[in-house]
Amino acid sequence: MINRLKLSILSFLGVVTIRLLGKSMSLQSYRFEPVDHVYQDGRNIILAFWHGQQLMIPLGYRGPHPEILISRHRDGELIYRIVKRFGFGAVRGSTTRGGPKALRQLIRLGRQGVDLVITPDGPKGPRHCVQQGVVALAKFTGLPIVPLAFACSKKKSFPVGIDL
Repeated sequence: MINRLKLSILSFLGVVTIRLLGKSMSLQSYRFEPVDHVYQDGRNIILAFWHGQQLMIPLGYRGPHPEILISRHRDGELIYRIVKRFGFGAVRGSTTRGGPKALRQLIRLGRQGVDLVITPDGPKGPRHCVQQGVVALAKFTGLPIVPLAFACSKKKSFPVGIDL
């Protein structure tokens, strides 16, 4: 009971934090024209981003309802609850837990016309090294892999030399 309550509170706070961060920055998208053409053709995509860049994905995603691959590990449960609050679907599994079943489910969803979201470097890494799952997913669904990255830079908000 405590864990459910804790996860519920943490997921609520996670969504609030992401939305506040999004409002505090100027979000810009670059090079979405090819993706827009895919959507105009009535097709879907496999959205791929590195582990460690997932925080702002709910605000950077521009397509229809996606299904996100999320691990069955403990930290995956919190991520799952946060993305559900954003209205996204989720398939649970990873390289070490339920991977083949999750891959089959993603293939089925991709063939049904759903965007798929995945971290191609896998939970165990190596970091920023594409694993076989995303390539297999593209092969079996025929969907293009679209990389998405999030970056930010520090901006001075206050003048440095304030005379009082």
